[in-house]
Amino acid sequence: MTDTLPAGSVIRSPGAVRAMDARLRAVEARLAAATSTNIGFPGARDIDYRPLAPLLGHLLNNLGDPRIDPLYPGHVHDLERDVLDFTAELFRAPPGWSGYLTSGGTEGNLYGLWLGRTKLPNAVAYYSSAAHYSVPKACHLLGLPAVEVTTTASGQIDYTDLTRKAARHRSRPAIVVATIGTTMTEAVDDVTDVHNALDVAGVRHRHIHSDAALAGVPLATTANRPAFDLADGADSISVSGHKFFGTPVVCGIVLTRRKPEELSPTVPYLNTHDTTISGSRNGLAAAMLWHATTSLGATGHADRAERAREVAAYAVQRLHQIGWPAWRNPLSFTVLLRRLPADMATVWPLPTQGDWSHVISMPGVSTSHIDALVDTLAAYGSNPD
Repeated sequence: MTDTLPAGSVIRSPGAVRAMDARLRAVEARLAAATSTNIGFPGARDIDYRPLAPLLGHLLNNLGDPRIDPLYPGHVHDLERDVLDFTAELFRAPPGWSGYLTSGGTEGNLYGLWLGRTKLPNAVAYYSSAAHYSVPKACHLLGLPAVEVTTTASGQIDYTDLTRKAARHRSRPAIVVATIGTTMTEAVDDVTDVHNALDVAGVRHRHIHSDAALAGVPLATTANRPAFDLADGADSISVSGHKFFGTPVVCGIVLTRRKPEELSPTVPYLNTHDTTISGSRNGLAAAMLWHATTSLGATGHADRAERAREVAAYAVQRLHQIGWPAWRNPLSFTVLLRRLPADMATVWPLPTQGDWSHVISMPGVSTSHIDALVDTLAAYGSNPD
């Protein structure tokens, strides 16, 4: 009798297996080697997600509306609902709110602008020159006429310029993207001031979307938080999951004041509605965000944010001690410093715009990381001025 392999079995030679293992070890070594100098990009590294490893043996597809469990059983909509409830409380959502877990900040911005265009089909979109690059891309995809607004030196939107440009289109509704933590300087646009600017411009109908991908969660845990959430007048808000929560998969969260009934087609064969852009969504990301929000709670995340700001303040102090120009916006994790010498910049991959680079003291970045950067910089013995 001839032995047969189970259907679907794949035969790999020992050499092929060894080659695969070597390739994966090389990737892991490359990632580990970058950890000590990778402090310019906003990904927290202090939450351990390895307890969720058993879930890697399952396909987790959170199909459609998170409030409706679909016919497909391989989902964790219950965990997603817990995450949304946590976030809704954090961002002070009113009764009747809705939302879902997205593929990341870009989808969150696209969804917020989509909501605005659906409510106000003749609207003009406004965003600052410091807004995330996904915003003009989303406007293009949606066919929204868009106007870029200048910013102040700190990176915050210029409300006077917003008033001036919105006044040119005062007969049309406005969709404004307020950036809550700009990419380069972590500046925060004030939603109350955005509303005031539109009032002065004579624009009556509006939809404000807060792109809070970077700073939304830490600011929401802070007592003297600026005006940016749903209670402050935002109509929708989005955050990233892989930034402050540091999930090892890219994901995000979007919330809106009300259930977008007009955007929820029925999907009969799945026994659900789809209020999302992506349809099939990453259930593993939902489990990771559930782990992050449940294990630490709002108090734990407030502590993480405060420690990160202490490291940012320490970074400014250390840079000033060696005479290297540096500054940061209030409450931010981001520290601006004059750009590094060229050969040093090849080892320390800090995002740079013009004459300035930045480090971001996300949770998990310690004073030892800052010391290593500053000590290396001091060894060059040159002041950029």
